[in-house]
Amino acid sequence: MVKNFVLDTNVLVHDPDCIEKFEDNILIIPFPVLEEIDKLKSKPGSLGQRAREVNRKLDELRKSGDLTKGVRIDSGGLVKILIFNEFHATLPPFMAESYKDNKILLYSLELKKRDKKHTILVTKDINLRVKADVLGISTQDYLADKVVIDEILSGVKELHDPSLRERFNRIGSVSVRDIGTELYPNTFLDFGEGVYGRVEPDGKSVVRLSVSVETSCWGIFPRNREQLFAFELLLDDRIKFVAMPGIAGTGKTLLSLAAGMRKTVDEKLYERLIVSRPVIPMGQDIGYLPGSQEEKMRPWMQPIYDNLFLLFTNRHVDPDTFLKRSDKLGVEVLSYIRGRSIPNQYMIIDEAQNLTPHEVKTILTRIGEDTKVILIGDPYQIDNIYLDTNSCGLVYAASKFVSHPLAGHITLVKGERSELATAAAELL
Repeated sequence: MVKNFVLDTNVLVHDPDCIEKFEDNILIIPFPVLEEIDKLKSKPGSLGQRAREVNRKLDELRKSGDLTKGVRIDSGGLVKILIFNEFHATLPPFMAESYKDNKILLYSLELKKRDKKHTILVTKDINLRVKADVLGISTQDYLADKVVIDEILSGVKELHDPSLRERFNRIGSVSVRDIGTELYPNTFLDFGEGVYGRVEPDGKSVVRLSVSVETSCWGIFPRNREQLFAFELLLDDRIKFVAMPGIAGTGKTLLSLAAGMRKTVDEKLYERLIVSRPVIPMGQDIGYLPGSQEEKMRPWMQPIYDNLFLLFTNRHVDPDTFLKRSDKLGVEVLSYIRGRSIPNQYMIIDEAQNLTPHEVKTILTRIGEDTKVILIGDPYQIDNIYLDTNSCGLVYAASKFVSHPLAGHITLVKGERSELATAAAELL
């Protein structure tokens, strides 16, 4: 049955492509939402960029018909700009109609009163969903980019077959068909007793790892199973996209930097190592901070510098001196990467859990030839108010690439920073 879906502003700017993801239903954009989009379009960074993209999409639809009457889209649905000149529905007297969220609630109440079709308000604002429910308005979160985190995203499959383990140990490989379960490319297999393998990118066979616990990158050795698997992905040049979610202290940043320095500085397989992280919110300008661009960036990038200091200490090199004299390493705020073409780089994006799926798509679709991208972050520590563990760009991208031969992922689960940090992550 066709339904009315009323879209809040935050849904449109979260995913400007959302209008194609409601199948054959009617998508209602209240006029106050257009006014909010108009205010956001001049904002710096990704927020303004996404607001302008929404404007462009609506402008294209406008060319195909009257938006106030509804324009049919490819999904079979109808997009309609809703304007009410008078209202029969009313809000409780304690709710100010001038407040933007309350205007959207009033529009939803009026539409529900006038139209027999089931009306649902779609918003990423939890408080607005609660208020709508109190007023008797059906509501839901935007679900199109939500992913259920399960064992697939762990990147590891455990097998309990002694005969298979013996054959793998003896030959060094087994066919995926012999295992009797579906396995994605670049999935790791734990045969037990410290015997590990990895599905080849073509998905046909499982082979021995090319790394071991003795593998070192700038003085960093893998300390547990997942870190060993992480090095396997980070050092394999056939894999162009690696996603590494994990709780704090599991070594995501340090392992990525160590592997990147080995590939860039030692092996010279990439022209440059770029390390970046989003400013939260991603589009926030750093112009209000005092000092030069480098000085402004330092507070945001300090966790990166902390890890670099450890790596450079192993080489008895001063990181600041290296950064100034060498063009092999760049530490940048993610806002400045937008719009660039990035070929033949080893690119690490830290705190990727704070990116929306649309932002991750924007970044990955601008990557040039021979560039390797590493997304790392803790999906349980998200600063973006409209994202959660199941909808952040890190988890979303990992889930979409789970079966692609160019991609690999591993979830780091064991803290290695210190005994206290590990205990805190488990107990607090």
